[in-house]
Amino acid sequence: MADDDDKDSKTELPTEKKIRDAMEKGNTPFSREVTIFASTLAIYVYLVFFLPGGVARMNETLRDFFEQPEAWNLKSGTDVIAIFRHLGWEAGGLLLPILIMMMVFGVASSVFQNLPSPVLERVRPQMNRLSPIKGLTRLFGKQGLVEFAKSLIKILLVSLVVGIMMQTNYFSSLDTMFSEPATLLYMMGSDINKVLLIILFATAIIAAIDFAWTRHHWFTELMMTKQEVKEEMKQAQGDPIVKARMRSIQRDRIRRRMITAVPRATLVIANPTHFAVALRYVREEGDAPVVVAKGQDLIALKIREIAEENGIPVFEDPPLARSMFAQVSVDSVIPPVFYKAVAELIHRVYAASPQTRRVN
Repeated sequence: MADDDDKDSKTELPTEKKIRDAMEKGNTPFSREVTIFASTLAIYVYLVFFLPGGVARMNETLRDFFEQPEAWNLKSGTDVIAIFRHLGWEAGGLLLPILIMMMVFGVASSVFQNLPSPVLERVRPQMNRLSPIKGLTRLFGKQGLVEFAKSLIKILLVSLVVGIMMQTNYFSSLDTMFSEPATLLYMMGSDINKVLLIILFATAIIAAIDFAWTRHHWFTELMMTKQEVKEEMKQAQGDPIVKARMRSIQRDRIRRRMITAVPRATLVIANPTHFAVALRYVREEGDAPVVVAKGQDLIALKIREIAEENGIPVFEDPPLARSMFAQVSVDSVIPPVFYKAVAELIHRVYAASPQTRRVN
């Protein structure tokens, strides 16, 4: 019941990270039926294109061996080994194409489903693989029942095809039994070819269905709960609480740095209680004033308090204070739009206290 509830709660599509992590661990959709179809196709191609020529060459060798035994020396063990080596090479030439084709078609079917990648997780020893309970669960679970159903369908389908062919060719098969050996082999080869074609067609249908179902089942198993999606977002973007704390620390550092920079200001422009912008202008340092501190509400009052303690002129100009607070960042030169208004204030400062020209 708990597993059903857990599956019911998985209502969210898997994220790219969840899919990527699963594939890196070797959890990829894989259909065995596609591999079986590839093997069946390899066998059919071998029987049609390679076996006739190989059998003909093997027949030639055996015919020479049995019809002309005097041509083969059997006087020593070396001669016997040479004969068996010759027959072995001929048998190898007959079977080698099917071995190569089975390997090539098998690898191609795997690459078609998933690109190969080394996954150490698949070969790492895991105790749950040795658990009889886990084994029975896999055997009698949903996946095990599906595999059993596919095997049963294939057996029934092949049996049905063979039965229909035998019933259709019943009388012709009886007549073939009394025919020449060459005709018998030809008829048997023709029947086997038909059976393989039908089996190949049926296997292709089963492989296509299983390929689609395997990917759907794999995707369904990767479905996520809402909580899992939230946790993944936290890992990807960072914990909101931690990020908020970091922003708060950063703001505190900026405020402390601004407060320590206020005594170096040349003047402060303020909206009586809401905004305050501290400017520094020394002709030797630059051509335009620089904002060394700015604040709102309590910070604005703190800037005014420090300015008054250090004898820094404070000018109340609400429109100018609001505009500069909104448009100019700390440690930045004021834009040209404020040059005229600020120049007038700096002129008043310099006119009132000439010694302010010195670098603090």
